[in-house]
Amino acid sequence: MTAKIRSFNKLSFLFGLFFAALSQNALAYDCPPPYAKLIQNGAYAIADLQGNILEGCNIDTPYVPASILKVSTALAALSILGPKYRFKTSLYIDAQDGLYIQGFGDPMLTSEEIRLIFAELKRRGLRQLNDLHIDSSNFALEYQSPGSEFSENPYDAPVGPTSVNFNSVPVRVTREGTVLSGEENTPLLPLMTELAAGLPPGTWTRLNVCQGRCDANREMARHTAQLFRALQQEAGIPGQGHLSIKRVPPGAKLLYEHRSSKNLQELTASFLKFSSNYIANLVYLAAGAEKFGWPATWAKADRAVQEELERQLGKQAASAIVHKDGSGLYRGDRVTARAMLEVLRMFRPHAWLLRTHLGTPSKSGSMKGVWNYVGYLDDGRAYVILLNQTANRRNDVLTLLQHSGQGKSKKTAARICPQGKKKRR
Repeated sequence: MTAKIRSFNKLSFLFGLFFAALSQNALAYDCPPPYAKLIQNGAYAIADLQGNILEGCNIDTPYVPASILKVSTALAALSILGPKYRFKTSLYIDAQDGLYIQGFGDPMLTSEEIRLIFAELKRRGLRQLNDLHIDSSNFALEYQSPGSEFSENPYDAPVGPTSVNFNSVPVRVTREGTVLSGEENTPLLPLMTELAAGLPPGTWTRLNVCQGRCDANREMARHTAQLFRALQQEAGIPGQGHLSIKRVPPGAKLLYEHRSSKNLQELTASFLKFSSNYIANLVYLAAGAEKFGWPATWAKADRAVQEELERQLGKQAASAIVHKDGSGLYRGDRVTARAMLEVLRMFRPHAWLLRTHLGTPSKSGSMKGVWNYVGYLDDGRAYVILLNQTANRRNDVLTLLQHSGQGKSKKTAARICPQGKKKRR
């Protein structure tokens, strides 16, 4: 598996170099003034409310999207799963009071959510829990998250069917060198002490549970089991035993099926506004699994999202979007300005889920050498800025776009607020 991941990332890097070289020479000099001074390697475009392109340059050249790809993930997932979709986690118990936790990729399985689970288990009469088993059978990933750098950063965290607290741990190291939990609502876990070893006193941070080329499934399961055990004890439910990865046996009884407190629309707002790679990838994988059957795989997700984009955008626009993850962290992903304008045209009813940048509902996409924005100007026109260059001039380009429509008629201005809400002035 490690060799496969290494080969995949090497191909991703070479693929990125090829397209970077291609786009560097493809019409970048054609951007009109004053954009030409700001765009050395990139594109921009504006479209009216009907999707007609008003102006732009290099609109059919593919560029690395980074996190603006989350908009097309959201568009496809909201259609495939529905805005009211809620992730589930099934809990089984065996004759020896062993608990089996079978996840379906709920990205919001946090400390607070697990407390709700134990409150419900107690209400249903649970009096003791011994062994804790994590059932990981609902995912069969061909490799870990595309684009992962296997770093300690939380944005690089792996994804799995049963994982907690965004697969990262909050740690604080006191001046005396004592390791504590970095947040009040999460108890200190053995994994925290282990990962924080060697950190300097005074550190307060979140750490990816899977650092380097570790066994992601094992580390995610260990983290989940430790947190469940700690919160079991907090809930006053006695029992002890082994922590392991094990499938639910035929004789186990379904004790409770927990549905996430947040629906897909709320999750979409979270991963768009806070650009969570972790949430976006789990939503992406769920779209594939719900359409083509569990267990979840990247191939199923790729196919489901591609087919949905083709349905909504048409084959030509969808073919200009290379979607190999839900987050845009993979440098082999590609989009064109024309295709992103089509995504924005279809996404308009959900535009209120976006965060505001310089007064406009927008999604940013950033990584080394990538500075992108997509969104809606104040008069409702959709815009795309794709900069695959060293200099980050996207704010300057956006300012120009914001002033490009001044003096024009506002009769076609569109509202981008949710139905029933008034636009704030």
